[in-house]
Amino acid sequence: MAGAEAAVDAPEPGWRERALARSLDAARSRAEERTQRFLDAAFELIDEKGSAEFTIQEVVERSKQSLRGFYEFFDGKDELVLALFEETLHEAALDIRIAVDAETEPVARLRAFTIRLHEWCDPMAAPLRGVHNRRAISDLWRQLAVDHATRVKAALAPVTGLLQQLLDDADAAGVIHVRDTRRAAAWLHQSVFSSWSGARLVGNPAQRLSAEETWEFCFRGLGG
Repeated sequence: MAGAEAAVDAPEPGWRERALARSLDAARSRAEERTQRFLDAAFELIDEKGSAEFTIQEVVERSKQSLRGFYEFFDGKDELVLALFEETLHEAALDIRIAVDAETEPVARLRAFTIRLHEWCDPMAAPLRGVHNRRAISDLWRQLAVDHATRVKAALAPVTGLLQQLLDDADAAGVIHVRDTRRAAAWLHQSVFSSWSGARLVGNPAQRLSAEETWEFCFRGLGG
């Protein structure tokens, strides 16, 4: 009886685990490649249209994949747009951190953050990182914020966390004066995002608020 129990408890042969791991790795790699093709197709359509006003069918045709394949990875357009938003925020967070870390003084670091975030929100700006021309964070944020607030907040967390740290440092150094840096972070975020949402109503590009003007407005609002 003891021998039978030992046989049952014996681990699976190592080759089984290695074969299964290779199979799962290959399937994961194929899935990531197919998903990226949908994202790239959607980004290309945003580049061309200047907005996220594309259809699922357009994405499917551009990616040269099937509609059935699309629904293997996304349950609809909102889920795809959320993926675009998360992908964009990942790139933006890395780029903003580089811009901030190039400065040493608290105000200069806060300014670098604001300017860079403004540039990432600008749908007409040249690419900062990556290959897509129109990331338009503000457009995607506005489209998703009402129905997917939790996911949007999670995607923004790295950027929000950095801003909170910069405001805490600037407040501790006495170069800004705010009662609550958490509320100040939310206010600055909304100011930058809204700056470019409102810019779409201004016909003459020369009359739109620049990144520097937006920073000056925010800095004075922070008591700088």
